[in-house]
Amino acid sequence: MANPDVLLADLDSLHEQLEAALNAEDWDALIVLNQQVKPVVDPLMDAMERGAVSPTQVKQRLEALNRFVEAAGQGAAKARDEARESLQGVNQNRNAAATYANVSTNRSK
Repeated sequence: MANPDVLLADLDSLHEQLEAALNAEDWDALIVLNQQVKPVVDPLMDAMERGAVSPTQVKQRLEALNRFVEAAGQGAAKARDEARESLQGVNQNRNAAATYANVSTNRSK
């Protein structure tokens, strides 16, 4: 059985890594780190059920993790919207370039 303090520290460390990846807008790292949440939380929940760790400590950390998930969702939505706007700008530039090319071709005839 893992030491409850180590389990809490593991969750704290993962949370810090998730926060850092979000702040850096490192979406690839967020995907990898997100896959580690369940394997880190499950043993902590088992320890809590055995009475080896305080439910209050677990609750505080899970609430913090939930706040992170909400912030990450907002950050991902913002990044998606920014990417969409950039793509729209690229498409507008492409259309303008095509129009200019057509005008140029028609003038040279």
